[in-house]
Amino acid sequence: MDKEIRDVVIIGTGPAGYTSAIYTGRANLKPLVIEGRQPGGQLMITTDIENFPGFPEGIPGPELMGRMREQAARFGVEFQFGSVSEADVSRSPFVLTLDDGEEIVTRTLIIATGANAKWLGIESEETYRGRGVSACATCDGFFFRNCRVFVIGGGDTAMEEALYLTKFASEVVLVHRRDEFRASKIMSLRASKNEKITTMLSEVVDEILGDDMKVTGIRLKNLKTGELTEHACDGVFMAIGHEPNARIFQGQLDMDDYGYILTKGHSTETSVKGVFACGDVQDYTYRQAVTAVGTGCMAAIEAERFLESIR
Repeated sequence: MDKEIRDVVIIGTGPAGYTSAIYTGRANLKPLVIEGRQPGGQLMITTDIENFPGFPEGIPGPELMGRMREQAARFGVEFQFGSVSEADVSRSPFVLTLDDGEEIVTRTLIIATGANAKWLGIESEETYRGRGVSACATCDGFFFRNCRVFVIGGGDTAMEEALYLTKFASEVVLVHRRDEFRASKIMSLRASKNEKITTMLSEVVDEILGDDMKVTGIRLKNLKTGELTEHACDGVFMAIGHEPNARIFQGQLDMDDYGYILTKGHSTETSVKGVFACGDVQDYTYRQAVTAVGTGCMAAIEAERFLESIR
């Protein structure tokens, strides 16, 4: 193989990817970061982050990601815009093919491609995203103190989001398209016992209403009668699941039933030696910037140790 073989390639530039880049850059491994279609990840569409340590006044998501990128660049990290369309990790060194056809060869690979929240796909949802529409109660619940909010979904994630929001909101309305929730019995029971939570079944979102600045209400459609009803609210939380960005590794790396990459024990090691996964692409449970940073650090250290073991 006459192509240059890199020591480390990192796919993804959210908190996990940038942290991996910082650590491998400081270790003088000269990492290459493939930035993807949305450099910075999901935090680029997050207005204010108030739970990231070190910023008591809060910090906008894009600013935090910009600072992380600058810090990585300080240590000689190379960035390349583009997306990986194909990956061959069946043998080492690994071969990545970008969407423009370029091939990149590497001894270790850190996957930090994240996971995207599933959205309804209606225009008003996009219009008010970050202005009353959210997909993360842990991230944004604080901003809805004494407010009425709607949570869309019927699984455990929806129950967890609704229960968390009761810490702040005055009322939480759970909306589900079926006539019964598909969440586990224990989660459904916890939600039903909470006085702040009410439910609306066999309903779907027809439109999110607002005044061009923020959410003011929601219009629902009853699937049994076709009736449209409008309800005043201050926020709408989507809890219809997440999709990990790991499709190009299907059939090559061990994954769970939802497509999240499985890692071994308390590590970021995947089922293929030399391939590591960090952040939301392997984290179904927490999905927080600070936990992504932690696993990004782990992946970098483990990649460095792996390289030492094969030299």
